[in-house]
Amino acid sequence: MADSHLTELSFSSLNLPETLQKGLADANFEKCTPIQAQTLPRALAGFDVAGQAQTGTGKTAAFLVALFNRLLKEPAPPDRRTSSPRALILAPTRELAVQIFNDAEVLGSHTGLVLGLAFGGVDYDKQRRHLEAGVDVLIGTPGRIIDFFKQQVFDLRSVQVVILDEADRMFDLGFIVDIRFILRRLPAPDQRLNMLFSATLSQRVLELAYEHMNAPELVRIEPEKMTVDRVKQVIYYPSMDEKPKLLVGLLKHMDPTRSMVFVNTKRCAEDLERTLRGNGINAEAISGDVPQRKRLRMLKDFHDGTLAVLIGTDVASRGLHVPAVSHVFNYDLPQDPEDYVHRIGRTARAGAEGDAISFGCEEYAISIPDIEAYIGRKLPVMPIPREMLAELGPSESRAKQRFRVHGESPDDLPNQDRGQERHGGRGGRGGSPGGSSGGRSSGGRSSGPTRHEPRPTAAAAPAVQSAPPPPSEGPVQSEAGGEGGAPKKRRRRRRRGPGNDGGGDSPAAGPSGPSAAT
Repeated sequence: MADSHLTELSFSSLNLPETLQKGLADANFEKCTPIQAQTLPRALAGFDVAGQAQTGTGKTAAFLVALFNRLLKEPAPPDRRTSSPRALILAPTRELAVQIFNDAEVLGSHTGLVLGLAFGGVDYDKQRRHLEAGVDVLIGTPGRIIDFFKQQVFDLRSVQVVILDEADRMFDLGFIVDIRFILRRLPAPDQRLNMLFSATLSQRVLELAYEHMNAPELVRIEPEKMTVDRVKQVIYYPSMDEKPKLLVGLLKHMDPTRSMVFVNTKRCAEDLERTLRGNGINAEAISGDVPQRKRLRMLKDFHDGTLAVLIGTDVASRGLHVPAVSHVFNYDLPQDPEDYVHRIGRTARAGAEGDAISFGCEEYAISIPDIEAYIGRKLPVMPIPREMLAELGPSESRAKQRFRVHGESPDDLPNQDRGQERHGGRGGRGGSPGGSSGGRSSGGRSSGPTRHEPRPTAAAAPAVQSAPPPPSEGPVQSEAGGEGGAPKKRRRRRRRGPGNDGGGDSPAAGPSGPSAAT
């Protein structure tokens, strides 16, 4: 953390258990951030806290320190079952739950407390067995926790500490009914420590706090204004066609090691991922369709710097704490001004500085006045240099994207691509009546249209059969002249004639044939 972002309050002055202080030393935590300095003294004294803070301001360490302190200093309830957790931490997303678990492992490494993780997407049976064996601190998402609770994997009657993180996103994602279901099955609010954190303390969040907490103290840190001051912000006004060209040009010019690109829809995130990868930029889109193992691997690569560009929406990216983000791109401007501040704040974590670049296209430029009014300043406008509009290569195919995202073997990709080409070729021939089939129709073998020609000439068939009676003299002459075989050959030719060359005048040739023979 940058020293300018820390307060004078040190963790060593908070009278914390020695085992917890060792964990803080392992994490290199010495002095408190503003949110920690204002919430920890109250929480350590046993008061409930409802705090306003963004991800990256140190709130995770704040509630973990308070939680471990409470569990270490107070004994477990005497009637606690082995499978009953003593603390519960609820997060809106799986990724945030994993990050809290990882931080808790560091801070609580010397406490002897057992941590448990419950979230959807992976390891259902493994998670269940671990929770049945008993954990002290349960961290997870509401849906999976309710699932295990209803199957009586554990009960919640021994919970001594409950934490709600990103409470406003709980409302946005529709989890509030699940949250109330869980909170109503806990001990009474005055028998546990309650802490709630939210990026905004809206009216609905405060109602939740007062309903399920014991007279919480409100702590409002205004990181938004501090974040805006530390971020270099600019805005471009590209057309819709220029947006992907400008983004590719800026990314190649800046060569960022860790950048986040925000869009407003999952479809746009997937299309933009294919465009960037097709133009030589290592980018991946995080969304709910990506398998959980792939999402965790993606976040690890982004943390490590292996993945240069992470694309996501506000919902998919909320709560992800990634240090040292160099650039934030608002490819689509958000419709909510608060989301704009949350986005650009990801490049100014813990006192750092960063760059935020926004695109004011015709579809989302309507949000600019509200954003500028919220942050209290005008966004500096930058002209679009012609050299920054990159020439785009072909995007990555959707088939290849699906194989890559879902972890299929890349060895199958060439065969799959060739299969698609063959399929497309067949479709082209089938959908082009005037193509090769037309060429065959001009050959000796009749094609579709000419097969129907004998039908209109069916009426002429009796005429062909009626031709022999008029030259009834033919047999007599043939007996006299001994040439009776010739007319038979001519009749055979006449029967074949209409199928070959139309034979329109063959009936007339019938009677003239014998006379010519005689």
